[in-house]
Amino acid sequence: MSERGALRTRLDLLAREVAKFGAVGAFGLVVNIAVSNLLWRTTDLQVVRAGLLATFVAILFNYIGFRYWTYRDRDKTGRTRELTLFLLFSAAGAVIENGVLYVATYGFGWNSPIQSNVFKILGIGIATLFRFWSYRTWVFKALPAKETVLSAEGFLKQRRTEQVPRAEADPVRR
Repeated sequence: MSERGALRTRLDLLAREVAKFGAVGAFGLVVNIAVSNLLWRTTDLQVVRAGLLATFVAILFNYIGFRYWTYRDRDKTGRTRELTLFLLFSAAGAVIENGVLYVATYGFGWNSPIQSNVFKILGIGIATLFRFWSYRTWVFKALPAKETVLSAEGFLKQRRTEQVPRAEADPVRR
């Protein structure tokens, strides 16, 4: 495979990973915002405490999506280590996410329902960048190079069969 072809394959795989990460994250966002709003309207919890609780509910949802869909092809050994690191980096992301909400609420006094939602989503956006980097780098470790190459070759074969019409793909039928 040429250097250009290898780069193209890596970019295709990265694009698929980002799309899957984004899909799981979008569902996590819905869970996070729904639980936050539910807690803000039905309990006497403070804004940031309710937001933090909603973040942890979304984190549990996201772990299942990441492990069994986004990163299902990654190394599955050491689940205890994986879960520990996931929770550690998720907690750091929760601090980033709810830190933005805290500064807006208590630093600037912006705590109307709309403002709380805007700063909750802004915090989630910033924390998502950190989480993507940390999860793919430290938590869901890539398989060794040999297995990655085999996976990439399988991906290329699948792409070729999807893009090439059947008559051209089968030399006997020409």
